Amino acid sequence: MIPPIAPRWVVRHPLWPLIALQVVLAVQVPIYTTLGMDGPAGNPVAATVAMALVLFLSLRHSLAAARGERPAGWPWTLAALVVLADVPLWWVGSNWQAVTAFALASIVMLLRGRLMLVAATLQLLLNPVKEVIAMLGDGTYTTPQALFLGAYALFVLILYASTLVGGARLVRLLNELEATRTELAATAVGEERIRVSRDLHDLLGQSLSAISLKGDLALRLLAKDTAATRAEIESLTEVARDALRDIRAITRDEHSVSLRTEIDGAAALLGAAGVDIRLDVADLPPLSGPAQNALAWAIREGTTNLLRHSDARTCTITVTRDRGAVRLDIVNDGAQPPSTPSPGTGLSGLAERARAASGTWLTTAHDGLFLLSVEVPEEVA
Repeated sequence: MIPPIAPRWVVRHPLWPLIALQVVLAVQVPIYTTLGMDGPAGNPVAATVAMALVLFLSLRHSLAAARGERPAGWPWTLAALVVLADVPLWWVGSNWQAVTAFALASIVMLLRGRLMLVAATLQLLLNPVKEVIAMLGDGTYTTPQALFLGAYALFVLILYASTLVGGARLVRLLNELEATRTELAATAVGEERIRVSRDLHDLLGQSLSAISLKGDLALRLLAKDTAATRAEIESLTEVARDALRDIRAITRDEHSVSLRTEIDGAAALLGAAGVDIRLDVADLPPLSGPAQNALAWAIREGTTNLLRHSDARTCTITVTRDRGAVRLDIVNDGAQPPSTPSPGTGLSGLAERARAASGTWLTTAHDGLFLLSVEVPEEVA
């Protein structure tokens, strides 16, 4: 299970924290202006209306930036925001300076390249420089005091603007991460479906072929040999039970195959079908999990194809080792006439397993012989 990247309510409604942040920063400005906290008091109605327009324009810019876009007509709305932020400074002074943070943030979010750097620098320095000049001009503060207060105003402006820009980018990042998480979950589901489909095909192909073969054999023996018929029916029942257990294991991704077991099972099944089976597998090396799976499933697929698609009378299974690789060859004399059909589900699954084990596979038909060959490294990284 992929863990959530943030609290669920934040992921589902990531815009609300961004909106709340801007509202909290905006509410203080009309209050400071009305009370005259840092400069002459202003008209409360005008301050509230102007701040509402600033908030509307800033939210429009921020919400678009959170989507990775710039809103329609943004040059005009940006110009309007800058005017609303800078012009009142000359009447109400530092009471209005927080509004310049909204203008600075919008400049950073909407402009690009050198133009953004120049405009942001001018907007950043406008109020602090103005305040320092005013403080030095009226003689209220010494030069170090004026410079300190100017630096403080500069720092606060950078902090506010960075918070607004960071909030918009954080929302965009949350949206991208949630989209990525959703895509990864969908990919994992798709891969699991493919695995189950492939394993079921490979498993049931041989099991159903064995059930059909043993059922036909039991019918032929029914009138001749009751004991042999009973043995075949019991064997058929056991194959069905094994298939059921394997299906349950596949759905839990617990199914494992053994190369030796599959070779022995293939020999018994082909022998029961009347195929002369020859084995050359005495030197089976210890194999890694992916390598063993690839070769074991190749045995199963090769046996299933032989029973379902050919009239082979002989089959040879050979396992050889050469320079760190293990090669499996399955050869039978039931090659069909040349044709160019598209690979079936079984061979496609076999190709996937071979690639997963860093191996190769091929099939050829020549002079009535059909060859299925799979080669994998003994140790798969």
